[in-house]
Amino acid sequence: MIKTKILIVEDEPKVAEFIKRGLEENDFGTEIAYDGQTGRSLALSGRFELIILDVNLPHINGFELCRLIRKENEKVPIIMLTALGSVDDKLNGFDAGADDYLIKPFEFRELLARIKALLKRNLKSEAPERLIRIADLEINQESKMVKRGNKKIDLTAKEYALLEYLAKNKNRVISRNDIASRVWDINFDTGTNVIDVYINFLRKKIDKDYDKKLIHTYIGMGYILKDEE
Repeated sequence: MIKTKILIVEDEPKVAEFIKRGLEENDFGTEIAYDGQTGRSLALSGRFELIILDVNLPHINGFELCRLIRKENEKVPIIMLTALGSVDDKLNGFDAGADDYLIKPFEFRELLARIKALLKRNLKSEAPERLIRIADLEINQESKMVKRGNKKIDLTAKEYALLEYLAKNKNRVISRNDIASRVWDINFDTGTNVIDVYINFLRKKIDKDYDKKLIHTYIGMGYILKDEE
């Protein structure tokens, strides 16, 4: 199992070791930098999922280091951990790009809770948006929203299911049997034209008002969604 790695930039050895020990007991990987210059080099290596940053550091102070990190990496969570607890200090920290600000002395369990919250938030923000794009057609599989160009297209649940299935198999001819099985969960009956009817519904909404047609019929074979004629 690969451990989440956390960088601790702290010039007080006892504090740094206290944090390191607590994090490793909770299955995190850690590395310590005892000054801002070393902290910068390690932080910009891209090996860490979170950075704990003191403010009063040799060579480069924490505020400046936070700014330098943010120029290169906008996403890595940064917690400032410092004895400087005035409102101005906190504002300076957040202005520099910190995600959280914890004042010394602190309880380790609070630091751990804040670390877990930031990692969870960051994981969600990095989750890829489930979009399918074909030419100027955009299908959002999370919101079930469909747009062509800048125009939102309203679809029924079954129309959306049919479009999504075609889109997931873009540039591939899909037979009526496949569509019936995957979209309607039935065996295809040659006596019914329900699939052709729904294809026509989609064409009216997706293709009718556009020069470039995306839904194509392959006679005797099925349908294909593609962005090339």
